[in-house]
Amino acid sequence: MLVLGVDSGLANTGYGLVRAVNSKFEMVDKGNIQTTAKTPSPERLKIISGELDSLVEQYQPQALAIEELFFSKNVTSALAVGEARGIAKLVAANNGIPVFDYKPAEIKMAIVGYGAATKRQIQEMIKVVLNLDFIPQPDHAADALALAICHLRSRKTLELREKHIV
Repeated sequence: MLVLGVDSGLANTGYGLVRAVNSKFEMVDKGNIQTTAKTPSPERLKIISGELDSLVEQYQPQALAIEELFFSKNVTSALAVGEARGIAKLVAANNGIPVFDYKPAEIKMAIVGYGAATKRQIQEMIKVVLNLDFIPQPDHAADALALAICHLRSRKTLELREKHIV
């Protein structure tokens, strides 16, 4: 199974594609879609949409994993993240890809086994889980890879439960 993880934001939208091969995970691609503050918001969303559409067309993932929107004290920032999340979900819906939302603590538990893990701990575990020689950069791409791994691990658990193994 191939999962596209998306760490949504208006200035930076990270993406990470992870494939489950037997019981191992491999990084297929990762990156960051950047837009500038000088560009009008609708154009920025169009750029994000176009880039995500291209990734979906190229790789044809079976699922999209995205972080749940959390309450933020900075309303403007939260709205921008919400808009970018909406674009990612729309791209998935337009391509028949199911979307799965995960809370930050769920992602940390799936990657590190500890719901209050630090960003550095998560990045180190991503390196181990994906058998990489480096910590994936930029941070937004690493976060997106964590989302994809979280979904694959959660999906595997669900499948085991369905088979009454767990």
